[in-house]
This record gives sequence, structure tokens and C-alpha cells, in this order.
Amino acid sequence: MPNSSADRLSTARIEVEGVLMVALFGTEDRLLKTLETTYPEVEVHARGNSVVLKGKAAQVSAAQLLVQEMIELIRAGKDLLPQDLTRSAKMIHDGELKPADVLSQSIISSRGKTIRPKTLGQKTYVDAIDNNTIVFGIGPAGTGKTYLAMAKAVQALQRKEISRIILTRPAVEAGEKLGFLPGTLNDKIDPYLRPLFDALHDMLDPESIPKLMTSGTIEVAPLAYMRGRTLNDAFIILDEAQNTTPEQMKMFLTRLGFNSKMIVTGDVTQIDLPNGTSGLRLAAEVLKDVEDMHFSTLTSEDVVRHTLVAKIVDAYSKHDDAKLAKKAADNEAAQKRIAKKATDK
Repeated sequence: MPNSSADRLSTARIEVEGVLMVALFGTEDRLLKTLETTYPEVEVHARGNSVVLKGKAAQVSAAQLLVQEMIELIRAGKDLLPQDLTRSAKMIHDGELKPADVLSQSIISSRGKTIRPKTLGQKTYVDAIDNNTIVFGIGPAGTGKTYLAMAKAVQALQRKEISRIILTRPAVEAGEKLGFLPGTLNDKIDPYLRPLFDALHDMLDPESIPKLMTSGTIEVAPLAYMRGRTLNDAFIILDEAQNTTPEQMKMFLTRLGFNSKMIVTGDVTQIDLPNGTSGLRLAAEVLKDVEDMHFSTLTSEDVVRHTLVAKIVDAYSKHDDAKLAKKAADNEAAQKRIAKKATDK
């Protein structure tokens, strides 16, 4: 039986111009090893300023596209990491946007570090922030929901599009009883708001942050402090929104003033409320058709922490799905039993 076109052998030569081979293959050939791992049936050879790929036609074609995207990203000033290649290879396989279009979109640069979306889901989320007044970023841990929102807030402040940034989150204990916390009010709420401070330190000069907070340009406060206010000319971020009650969510969203933007982030699989409905979950149902609002759903494919985090998220999702399916089946069986008893009578 003749081989399919995907199984036939093929060779591709790529001329590398304007890019150092050490940048293309990485320190100690880290990127080259990732390329070979991603396409195990392709042999990669460097000859002068050329890269030669040999192997099965389908994989050679995909590897060729990936190398061309790598060259384009390096020319754009991007320092590539092995995980960038892995994500780019997936985009090529899925036929999505060009990796260079996603990974070269810079939001802000601070102290030699550039913050940019790293997956298609993150790019869609960032674009939604540009195009809508209120955006909900819903997804598991490690997908960059809050981090990217804060980067967009800092960008808007630097461009003088807004005059202040307001960061808030509900003060809900994550399954632990912290008990009495000593110190001033700021000392008491600091453990809840610390992740927001950590992100700020990545994006701004640490020495400037206390000055900006003293002047009111940046405000970090618990959600309860939002009641009764109208927030004009501000970029407002509500983090850990899954731990808001429906009443708190309504209160927060109605604080929106003129020339302001709101970003609401949360993970509906990590609700720490002692009982009751999550305000984030209800908002996703009630507000899904409201104009100038956007709901961005990020998944394990958008996790940008350690690769194990994505696997952990997927494992818990499968477990939760199985529990929901069993619960639905049990409910259906119970309904049938009730109906049968009613019929027998």
C-alpha cells in the first residue's frame, strides 16, 4: 500500500538572515532540543546560516513554519524560551493566529522585562480589555488573568488615559481561619491584598509605588471600601471575584463612573464562600448579553506557570465534571422514582 503524503520523507532548507544562530537555538541549544522534542520525526541540522529539516513531510512542514516564526519573533526583539516554542507549535497545529502576532504584542516594559500575552486566549483577553468597558476574565490559576489586567492598568496610567488605578478583592479566607490579626487596619487586610502588591512590584519602580499610593494614584483596598462611591477616570480591577456574593458584585459593577474601565477576574472552581451563590457565577448568567461587556474564558491551555499546573488544573476539572455528571444522574434517577411512585398511586 503506498505511503500517504504525510508519511513520505521531505527536506526543507531555511535561510537565516539577520538573526544569530545562538539566539535561534538558545543557550546550550535549549530551543533546538525543544524543537526536536516537539517534532521527534524531524532531524534538525545547522549549516552555516541555514537550518535544514529532514523527516516526514507533515512534521517537516510544521517544523519549518515554527522555525520561521521563531526567526520573526527574534527579529522583533523577543527573547524566546522553550515554553514559547511549545505554545507556538500548538498554535500552528490548531491553525490559529500566527505565533508572531500573539507573542510579539507588548503591553508594558519595566526594568528590562516585557509583559505580553503568551497564548491565543490571553491575546483575546487583552484585546477585549481594549475594546470593552467591563471585561470578566474567568479561568483557572496561572492563566495571567489578574497580571495582564494590571499590566493594562499600568499602561493606561502611563498613557494618561486614566488618572488612577483601583485594585480590590473580597477579604475571604481560603478555607482557613486566620483568627485575630494584630496591627492597624492596613496590617489586617495586607494578607488578602498581598498578591496585588506583588504584581505591582513587577510593573513599576518599587520606590515609586508608596508615592503613588500616598497620592491616591494607586489604591489597593478591600471590596467593602467600594460601597457608596462613584469611580470616575479610573481603571478598576476586582480580583478573586468568585468570592463575592451576588449583592457585592452588583454593588461593585454599579460603581462604574465616566471614563473608567472595570476588569473582573476569578476562578469559579475555587469558591471559598462559606455558603450561598457566587456573584461571579451569577453575573456570567445575568450579564452575558449586555453590550460593552465581554466575558473571556481562559483554560488550562493558557496556564503560563510550571507545566505541571496545567496538568493539575485538567485533573481537577475532570474530577469535578465526573462529580457533576454523577449528581445529575442521581437526580434524574430520583425524579424517575418519584414519578413512578406517583403513577403507582
